[in-house]
Amino acid sequence: MAKTMESASPASQKPRVAKNQPTAEEIALRAYQIYLERGAAPGNELEDWIQAERELLGENGKLAVENGKSRRKATVKSAAA
Repeated sequence: MAKTMESASPASQKPRVAKNQPTAEEIALRAYQIYLERGAAPGNELEDWIQAERELLGENGKLAVENGKSRRKATVKSAAA
């Protein structure tokens, strides 16, 4: 009997994430970039991971990641009267 096309098993499907949620792979890549930026000194893996998450999530609405490098979005500051 011929096999019919069935949906892929749950184990082979990529987990669905919200649009604005970075994947673990994206966080790991950014954390590695941060590690290299600080001179590849070991011992701050957790801090690098948390910083990467914050940058990728755009915490405080001020960070955006483009082409693997984080950039601050331009903000307009008005003069206080």
